[in-house]
Amino acid sequence: MGEVKLAKNSNQCKTIAIRYRFVLETVGEEQRVKFVPHQVRKLKVELPEEVQEELTPENVEYEDDVEYLRSLDPKEWKSQDHYKVLGIPTLRFRATEEIIKTAYRKKVLKHHPDKRKALGEEVKADDDYFTCITMAYEILGNSSRRRSYDSVDPDFDNNIPSGGELKKDFYETFKYYFDLNSRWSEKPVVPKLGGPDSSREEVEKFYSFWYDFKSWREYSYEDEEDKEKCQDRDERRYVDKLNKAERLRKKKEEMSRVRSLVDLAYNNDPRIAKIKQEEKEKKLAAKRAKQTAAQAKKEEEERILREAQLLKEQAEAAERARIEAKRQEREVQKRALKKERKILRDFCKANNYFAENSEQNINNMTGLETICEVFSLEELEELNKNMQSNGKSAFEKALKDINERMEKEKQEVIEAAKQKSSENNKEAVAKAVPDWNQENIQLLVKAVNLFPAGTNQRWEVVANFINQHGTFNTSARFNAKFVLAKAKDLQNTDFSKNNLKDVANKQAFDNFKKDKRTVLNVDESSISKKLDGISLNGDKKITNGDVKVKQETPWTTTEQQLLEQALKTYPASTAERWDRIAECIPNRSKKECIKRYKELVETVKAKKAAQAAVSTK
Repeated sequence: MGEVKLAKNSNQCKTIAIRYRFVLETVGEEQRVKFVPHQVRKLKVELPEEVQEELTPENVEYEDDVEYLRSLDPKEWKSQDHYKVLGIPTLRFRATEEIIKTAYRKKVLKHHPDKRKALGEEVKADDDYFTCITMAYEILGNSSRRRSYDSVDPDFDNNIPSGGELKKDFYETFKYYFDLNSRWSEKPVVPKLGGPDSSREEVEKFYSFWYDFKSWREYSYEDEEDKEKCQDRDERRYVDKLNKAERLRKKKEEMSRVRSLVDLAYNNDPRIAKIKQEEKEKKLAAKRAKQTAAQAKKEEEERILREAQLLKEQAEAAERARIEAKRQEREVQKRALKKERKILRDFCKANNYFAENSEQNINNMTGLETICEVFSLEELEELNKNMQSNGKSAFEKALKDINERMEKEKQEVIEAAKQKSSENNKEAVAKAVPDWNQENIQLLVKAVNLFPAGTNQRWEVVANFINQHGTFNTSARFNAKFVLAKAKDLQNTDFSKNNLKDVANKQAFDNFKKDKRTVLNVDESSISKKLDGISLNGDKKITNGDVKVKQETPWTTTEQQLLEQALKTYPASTAERWDRIAECIPNRSKKECIKRYKELVETVKAKKAAQAAVSTK
């Protein structure tokens, strides 16, 4: 390891480290020391910033330009260069308060009117340049007023690089402008522009700072109107409003100028161009990698598809081969079976079918054909073998076996049919629904009155009530849905009224007639007025005179089904339609069929009316 130190005032790095090594090599019998240098690497060294000499009143050179002072107009003091008036034009914003006070004292000692009068100089009280010196100190001696003046310092360069400057060295050109404008930053630490070796993080940090630049520069010194000279409060407010609007406009122009400088530097920075190129290449590489991956995936899918197609073709070929082998096997078996059947038939024919008469001959021929159809190849081969040795006895034994086998199969078919029929009957019984008789309808009317609308689970309660107190021909019982449907059927077209009671009264009267099983003789003088206009079953009215009531048998489910089937079989265009329909239903006359049909029509109309009323509600 070696170390070399450079001169203290050098602008280069202060220390250079040189690393080296020696290797002992043996060449033949002689040993040599060989120098092996390391690869030179370029290192980044941060140079310390130049320390500027601290400014003090003692080491500052003060200028005294009398001609400039005499050329000033006290009335135009606002447009003068205050730093030049006090004799420190080169220091400007770097001048401290002590330096400004010292400069002012020196000017007072030399240019005070009393001093000049003592020297015999003519002094005009109203038009003397000493007023400009006093105003310069009032501006620069006050921190806030000095800040306002520094914001509009006439010596500051507000320009941005032009086209000719852009062709020069980028870093030297823009370093001057960014260092010049960094004085306006509200943040004390301002990042440097850097050089061509700056990292991407440093470059991005630099431009991020300047794109979010906050400036303390303000333009109150250039206010055209002095609100202190205003006479009243309203005038001062108006002047203040004008001044604020002008300051805001100039502030926007300043920020636009700084933004233009940053945009110009960003668009011409070779490091940004390099970063963009790297990002472009990176995106292009990622796109290529994505395309390559997609192509590889597509090729893999195609390969898998080809393999699957190949496997499918192989499986189909194997299946075809299996089917073909099976077909050939069946063909071989079929030929062998045909051969054995021919041997059996020829042998039986040669022996006259082992029959003693013509009837036995026919029976044996029939049995022979049954054996040929039923027996398998092995059974036929064995039978032919046995018949060669035993003859008739073997044939008779085969006939007996085939008869027993056929009988057994017949019995199995019969048993299966019986079992299936039994299961169907059980299902029919399970699905059967009880019929509505007069007693159950009366119970429905009673339950509807006992359990009015609003009752919790009303129709289930009504169904349970009917199941407990009603009479049924089968084991089936009513459910809530079936009861509700029957209740709707019994309603008339006017949905707001209910005729369940009328129906119950009619059915109660029918039951009364059924129990008595007699013909009622009605006295005209006693009940003619009461029964006049009352209809029985909707087809005949009781009038004055004797009345005979005939019992009616209710329609069963079977009769109802036969009626519906007959109505479908014989349409309205059929001649003597109702005669033919009555012939299809035992124990029912033509009149009863017509009456039942009208009742069904009225029921259907009532259902449709009820549905329409519900839908409108």
